[in-house]
Amino acid sequence: MKSPRYLTKSRFKLALDCPTKLYYTRKPEYENAAEADSFLEQLAQGGFQVEELARMEHPGGIALLGDDYDYQKLADETRNLLTREEVTIFESAFLINGLFIRVDILVKKGNKVRLLEVKAKSVSGEGHGSYLNSKGNKLKGGMDHYLYDVAFQKYVMQSCYPEWQISSFLKLVDKDAVTTVDGLHQCFKVVADSNLRTGIEKKEGLTQEDLGDSILCEVDINAEVKLILEENPIDESLGFEEMINLYRENYREDNKIFLGIGAHCKGCEFKAEQASEKKSGFHECWAEELKLPLAEIDEPKVYDVWYNPARKLLEEGKYFMKEISEEDFTIKPEAGKLSRSERQWLQIEKTLQNDNTPYFDLENLRAELNSWKFPLNFIDFETTAVALPFFKGMRPYEQLAFQFSHHIVHEDGRVEHFNEYLNTGPGEYPNFDFFRALKKSLGGNDGSIFRYHNHENTIVNMIYNQLRNSTEPDREELLAFIESISHNTGKNANSWEGERDMIDLQQTVVKYYYDPITNGSNSIKAVLPAVLQSSEYLQEKYQKPLAETKVSSRNFDPEHIFLRLENGKAVSPYKALPPVFDNWDSDKLEQITESIPEIADGGAALFAYQKLQFPDLSAAEREAINKALLRYCELDTLAMVMIYEYFREVCDL
Repeated sequence: MKSPRYLTKSRFKLALDCPTKLYYTRKPEYENAAEADSFLEQLAQGGFQVEELARMEHPGGIALLGDDYDYQKLADETRNLLTREEVTIFESAFLINGLFIRVDILVKKGNKVRLLEVKAKSVSGEGHGSYLNSKGNKLKGGMDHYLYDVAFQKYVMQSCYPEWQISSFLKLVDKDAVTTVDGLHQCFKVVADSNLRTGIEKKEGLTQEDLGDSILCEVDINAEVKLILEENPIDESLGFEEMINLYRENYREDNKIFLGIGAHCKGCEFKAEQASEKKSGFHECWAEELKLPLAEIDEPKVYDVWYNPARKLLEEGKYFMKEISEEDFTIKPEAGKLSRSERQWLQIEKTLQNDNTPYFDLENLRAELNSWKFPLNFIDFETTAVALPFFKGMRPYEQLAFQFSHHIVHEDGRVEHFNEYLNTGPGEYPNFDFFRALKKSLGGNDGSIFRYHNHENTIVNMIYNQLRNSTEPDREELLAFIESISHNTGKNANSWEGERDMIDLQQTVVKYYYDPITNGSNSIKAVLPAVLQSSEYLQEKYQKPLAETKVSSRNFDPEHIFLRLENGKAVSPYKALPPVFDNWDSDKLEQITESIPEIADGGAALFAYQKLQFPDLSAAEREAINKALLRYCELDTLAMVMIYEYFREVCDL
């Protein structure tokens, strides 16, 4: 006898993304890249810790433990607890007519019930208004999935208990709140063998008083939930109940709901490579829609174009780059650089012509390089931003800068790993010492300074404001230093543009260079393999042991070789590094954190810093993680140097 197939909360959310996914989920024969990603996302964003903190604010609450898939037992236990006049339950379970949910926090007083959905998402506790537009007939704020999640929970609860008066809330992180205790983050340790669903081990003897003032807030979403239940604004052709019935019946009968392909397919987790032993739901959908062989389905898509202009084309039934014509595209040139539209069309043309040669605007690139002042300074920061701060006085998701690497390229071509900084000591606030070390490191010359993308300038502005509100004895010197190497962002009340304002090397890439190998990406992890593949100079130089190059290093052995070729293709030097964590892929961690606004630019370093803040970590593991961080950060600035060396090579400088 087959076990019943219930439409759970997670499957409902999956169907909101794409109803066809219900057919592929929980089938081991299909590729499913999201199985591990959801856990890592929760871990990265601090969702497990926020949930435990939220529970601490409801003393006396009863946690419903047990097998997650024993739905009937969990529902029966919940029903027994709900016979009490007043009760607070963590992870209460409701099962009715093939629908199953678990509620983060349920507070019952008679027939009045409060439903609280806990998320690590940040919101302004003081400034938050509504997730409805001015007319009250549409959702806004990018919170649709969270709001629909709660609406689904309310629907199921109300079906079980029609007499209840249910009010709905999001319990979120208040980004305006200030932490009033040190070590809040360390009160909630992520462990693999916890018997709690959150995987959190609370500090022994932890009390509410130990947590200081609350950094969470409750957002009333009753109006939003009412709109969803009554009008279903994301699909007005179906009522909310009709939509649930559609999902439930088809999932129960294992029928595929196929509503067509489109832009939503780009990040499909059910996509398998052709060599995989797993089935590919993505390919099945595209084959069903287009009646094409699998090989053709893998041809470049319109949504692969940089800064995706795809939605209009997809609506016209154009799915592949080969279907795009110049009539579909408005090219708007800009003086002195590649415009966005020119770069997009360049990507399309080279793809269609199977042209793998790189493109350069040599005249403007040469002028750019000639404007730089030696010695050239390449820097990279590693930072962390967490929901539950490590230090008193910090706000949720306020950044900590704990590491930098600094390479210098001299006019004679020598490459020197000049300096680095790493402070991961438990309980040691790093930000101001970080900048003292950076000031000393960059103060030894007056050459140009380079970053890759916006992160470093954003961090500089953030620490600038921290310094302004501090009593550090060298505050004015540090503020002047920051003003000299950066420019203010729109969020900063002060205005400045430094005489050594950091040059964004990524913008040099975007303006003057395109390589089809990057598939339109301008991230350093995409650009580095491309330049290594194209450059004879880099291949000759970096296939030698480090000791035979004019490159110094603080973390790599003299025998280390940065570049290897496999079947004639350059292998990214990052691939040769052991991961920071044995059981997690560093590239995967980067991808996960890039998708979360609060912690974008996180990655493996974010996880590493969190782990290193717990004093009980063994000395051997602490040393191994610190060494890995130093190698990765050094490689980040050396990668910038390699890109510069390639540009100098093609410009014949």
